[in-house]
Amino acid sequence: MSEEVSLPLRLARAVGTSPVSERVAAAQEFLYKPVLEWARKSPFHTGVLGHSIHPPLTDLTLGCWGSASILDLAGGPQSRHGATVLVGAGLAAAVPTAIAGASDWAGMTGDARRIGAVHALGTDVAVFANLGSLIARTRGRHGLGVALALAGNAVLAGSGFLGGHLALNRGTARRVPSAA
Repeated sequence: MSEEVSLPLRLARAVGTSPVSERVAAAQEFLYKPVLEWARKSPFHTGVLGHSIHPPLTDLTLGCWGSASILDLAGGPQSRHGATVLVGAGLAAAVPTAIAGASDWAGMTGDARRIGAVHALGTDVAVFANLGSLIARTRGRHGLGVALALAGNAVLAGSGFLGGHLALNRGTARRVPSAA
């Protein structure tokens, strides 16, 4: 009796075998080549935790942006400043998170590399949406800021699924980087 494969798993597999994903990976490798080389030598390419440092760092970014959206939706006008601070803190946390992720991705091959590239593209979109949100908020355009943050979080949900698939199903976070 064959086991039925869930829709999310079929989606992750489709991303991993897609020629479009390969083009995304090649474009990112071209665009980010200097960053990738630096990231692999950076302190964020470490196995000090016994696994990649990227997954725990994502919790900071996701936590800030998710909390900002909760304040936006449930906190009322008095929570606007707090939500703005959280969006900014999430952007600050996104920098080391991205460096750690890039250092992990630089060592991937095959379908994991393609899935990681689509994951990274989604997180790039989410970062730029939240950057736009921060700019809008600081210019008094709170409604636009909220909309951009919510859109960024929606993209991040899909991107995060792919990242979680890599870390948990493919075991990419368990690969402890070797000492340089």
